[in-house]
Amino acid sequence: MAPKVLVVLTSFDTMPATGKPTGCPNSHTHTMSSKGKCDLTIASPKGGEAPLDPSSVEMFKSDPKSTQFLESPETQKLWKNTEKLSNLLPRVSEFDAIFYVGGHGPMFDLTEDKTSIALIEAFAAAKKPISAVCHGPCVFLNTKAPNGEPLITGKAVTGFSNLEEDQVQLSAAMPFMLETELNKISGGKYVKADEPWGEKVVVETTAGIGGPLITGQNPASASGVGAALLKALGL
Repeated sequence: MAPKVLVVLTSFDTMPATGKPTGCPNSHTHTMSSKGKCDLTIASPKGGEAPLDPSSVEMFKSDPKSTQFLESPETQKLWKNTEKLSNLLPRVSEFDAIFYVGGHGPMFDLTEDKTSIALIEAFAAAKKPISAVCHGPCVFLNTKAPNGEPLITGKAVTGFSNLEEDQVQLSAAMPFMLETELNKISGGKYVKADEPWGEKVVVETTAGIGGPLITGQNPASASGVGAALLKALGL
């Protein structure tokens, strides 16, 4: 039987400071579906159709996997009919892992979402893999490990860097700088690729965290996070 993975997307579609549309990057969203080895359930805070970041759709229009995800009727059903996140909390036992897609949206709606925080803590307590890529690791900032400490304190973690945010000219539009906050909460354990936009995947398995914590820095790290999650699931 294929492992069951809960994939969480943002419901946030417009940046308040700029009015610029945002959402889920297509390059992240297809990461798990393209593996074809997991049974996916996709959820979002509001449920229903999750917004796709139009700039991501344009950027990856020449990528066959991204195009297939957008055009396939099977995968369209997944992101156009997401389950409401609050309905998933009583069903943690059904899933083998949780994966948070990135994009700027999670910075606004998932960082402090109480249901999301409870889900992550429940997965960690059950020692199930928890993972996120790009801006997705923002969801760990307010979570606690099974030992009661902040989930990422003393743990190696990565996520979208300050320089990358500067280079896309959206630092002023963010509610906080992700690298700064991850480094603060982790106690200086934030790590990143040698160069901006380089692949960086971190798998943290130290005691006290629950299950494996898998984070990726940026879009180039999405496939690596997917591969690391499959490995953690024994695939």
